[in-house]
Amino acid sequence: MIDIAVFGANGFVGSSICSELKNKRNFIKITRENFSQYKGEEFNIIINSAMPSKRFWAKQNPELDYKETVLKTKNILLNYKFKKIIHISSVSARCQLNTVYGRNKKESEDLVKRAKEYLIVRLAPLYGKDLTKGVLIDMLNNSKVYIDGSTKYSFTDISWNAKWIVENLNLQNKLVEIGATDYIELNELRKLINSKSEFEGEIDDQIVLNKSYKFDSSMLVLDFLKKVKNEIHKNKKM
Repeated sequence: MIDIAVFGANGFVGSSICSELKNKRNFIKITRENFSQYKGEEFNIIINSAMPSKRFWAKQNPELDYKETVLKTKNILLNYKFKKIIHISSVSARCQLNTVYGRNKKESEDLVKRAKEYLIVRLAPLYGKDLTKGVLIDMLNNSKVYIDGSTKYSFTDISWNAKWIVENLNLQNKLVEIGATDYIELNELRKLINSKSEFEGEIDDQIVLNKSYKFDSSMLVLDFLKKVKNEIHKNKKM
């Protein structure tokens, strides 16, 4: 029996989980290319990090997002044998139920709760070295951000999240939100990084509610943004 299977292993979250699992647990990567190959195999744990994380795309493509979020989760539950499933979700499943993205995340969670053993991990907004899209990238590029500037985010590093997930695989039949212990308002963040981005849209607060675990501070995102800005400046000089 294979110990762990990571679905969505090439994605932003999945690849970070795989890096954290390396040299610690026996695992395989499951991607679109080999998705069907392991049907019927038995695993101790499957980690589902295969759902899309594009909220604007979900709004424009509701049927495709439903397919890639809800139906894909259902497919995994029905076609793979496992003792426990770790389901990587989003705080949007609580705070954005008025959106396609949030509703689909919540419906996928409800499917997972039918499993005998599960752990649902809702992630707050993320940053990390392979980040290529989202609010932070838009602000670094001085692009328009399509949410209200008073929005509050509990930013955390993807590597920290991956480490937390791997260290807590033993949690049983729980739903946990992980992210920063605090939050930062986007208007404040814009000032701190001297961004010229303009905001337009609705308030989109994504704050972690349960503080039962020791989390990092959202202000650490400033170190990440400073590093990325320095790299951009360096590349422009070359």
